Amino acid sequence: MREEKQNKKISRRTLLGGVVAAAVVPVSTSFAKYIQIGLPVDDPTKKIGPGPGKLGKRSPFEQPFKKPSDISSRTPLQDLYSTITPSDLHFERHHAGIPNIDPQKYEMLIHGMVNRPMKFTLADLKRFPSVTRTCFLECAGNFRTGSENMTPQDILGLTSQSEWTGVMLSTIFREVGVEPKATWFLAEGSDAAVMTRSVPLSKGWDDAMIVYAQNGEAIRPEQGYPARLLLPGWEGNMNIKWLRRIEISDEPYMTREETSKYTYPVKDKIRMFSFEMDARSIITFPSFPQKVERGWIEIRGLAWTGRGRVVKVEVSTDAGRTWNDAQLQEPVLSKAHTYFRYLWQWNGLATEILSRAVDETGYTQPSLKQLADARGTASGGYHMNPVTAWQIRTDGSVLFKPENWKS
Repeated sequence: MREEKQNKKISRRTLLGGVVAAAVVPVSTSFAKYIQIGLPVDDPTKKIGPGPGKLGKRSPFEQPFKKPSDISSRTPLQDLYSTITPSDLHFERHHAGIPNIDPQKYEMLIHGMVNRPMKFTLADLKRFPSVTRTCFLECAGNFRTGSENMTPQDILGLTSQSEWTGVMLSTIFREVGVEPKATWFLAEGSDAAVMTRSVPLSKGWDDAMIVYAQNGEAIRPEQGYPARLLLPGWEGNMNIKWLRRIEISDEPYMTREETSKYTYPVKDKIRMFSFEMDARSIITFPSFPQKVERGWIEIRGLAWTGRGRVVKVEVSTDAGRTWNDAQLQEPVLSKAHTYFRYLWQWNGLATEILSRAVDETGYTQPSLKQLADARGTASGGYHMNPVTAWQIRTDGSVLFKPENWKS
């Protein structure tokens, strides 16, 4: 009898639940499509959540990630909401993996054409006046094409931006007393590849830094912990990570990375020491695999240049036939990613959308054809900065428009 009453109670609850579910009627609001009849609504106000923790983390509903390969991993540009890249999403490019360096044992030697050769510990570097600046880093080989199903991350994901903190290299130069006839310096890393690059001394006196912090925390190991060289606006491989030695000289050292690598043919010549990253831009919304609806759309993206500030970004919504100025999001910083926006009313017809950047030197981001005409078609993959296009189809789907510059 008791078992029978219990069954009746369960049956009654089930029945009442069914009545409540059946009582739900369709409504014509945007919220209605999220209501699933018969399923409980998760109400966070009815459950105590976890308390404060030692380390913050992302919502489980937000899962951005870098796309790794054997030697690099790419920043998800399409998932970012500002010009700052979270430290754990900063792109990576390694030549022999990430070394594990004890900061208590870290030393950086500076010698060569100096009056006082010296070694600096991490604590020594931190005792100098510190400077913080925001700028981008970009791999010299940051451009891929070949498929319609490519995201901004796939195409240009080897660029990221951080707020960097450290000491000006010019401060260190003054400390050791650089000889007047010196014109170059060699920067050497602590990785297994012993990555080395020759750098004009003028860059060291200008805005080069030795940085030990990134976005308000110690620099990440994959970004050069405990200290790296930062050359704002210059190709990424010159920004030596895990910096252990600087040698001052009166000529470049002609290392492997500036002879057999990071050089490329320009018609009948070979281009070496191509320092600054050229102006470029990319639309991050709309982009693959997003979809759009007919009506007003805010086109958004990033633009940057290694030669100073971006002064203008132009957007075309008719496959490059006409161009209009986009709005630049302040602050527009030198040698930094700049956010741009352009409001567009899509009529539902198939088209292509493009962007191109103009920097303060007057340089305008070229088309792929202009690059091919200027450099020839055997230039390889370094310093490729062509205008890129997204195809908007009538169903609202967005696809990358790959081009073959040899065609």
